[in-house]
Amino acid sequence: MTPKNKKTAFSIYLYLGGLFITSLVVSNLIFQKFFYWQPFGDITVFGAPLFELSVGILPYPLTFLITDLISEIYGKKKANQVVTTGIFASFFSMLIIFVANEVPAIDTSPVNDKVFTKVFGLSPLGVLASMMAYLLAQYIDISIYHFWKRLTKGKMLWLRNNFSTFSSQFIDTFTVVGLLCLFGVLPWDKFYGLVLSGFLFKIMIALLDTPLLYFFVYLMRKRFNLKLGEEISLD
Repeated sequence: MTPKNKKTAFSIYLYLGGLFITSLVVSNLIFQKFFYWQPFGDITVFGAPLFELSVGILPYPLTFLITDLISEIYGKKKANQVVTTGIFASFFSMLIIFVANEVPAIDTSPVNDKVFTKVFGLSPLGVLASMMAYLLAQYIDISIYHFWKRLTKGKMLWLRNNFSTFSSQFIDTFTVVGLLCLFGVLPWDKFYGLVLSGFLFKIMIALLDTPLLYFFVYLMRKRFNLKLGEEISLD
């Protein structure tokens, strides 16, 4: 690979990493708002509406698409580096929120202490729960992805994309909802409904993002003249 192409490949990697970190941090900040999504009508599971979801779930599937794309093009090491950076960014955002919450608002502040605490006060708990689930899910996702990549010799991209995502998303959903219930952020009577709704939603998104992964992998292989299963080394 020419120095110019390597520089371009590195720039794309940085942009993907930026999108990944932004999606992760934002999902942790907005998780307290919930909504109903009813593509199949009014269905109830475990006493709760199907697809009763946190808005934090909206950007989160993008993180798995990005790690799969980085895994495919840049390899396991670079995918794990992005995940580790995301953990650092999330904990740093939690520290900033904690300090901001402790600083008293002035009387003329458009947002007073009570409102700020109500909106962001639980974010550190949300970030902690999310990060514990995230650690398990993302590293498992990357490991399973590369297991199937080796087994299929770089073929059947759809298989490793969906198998890795299905497994990791279930672990992520089960863990984060369980921890939020354990920390008292969510009531336990919503546990099963939120786990099922969250997992099914993520599965649907994973199936929908498979064509996108094929498209971006095709563009990257064409741009950098990569063979099937070949990865770009940035070291």
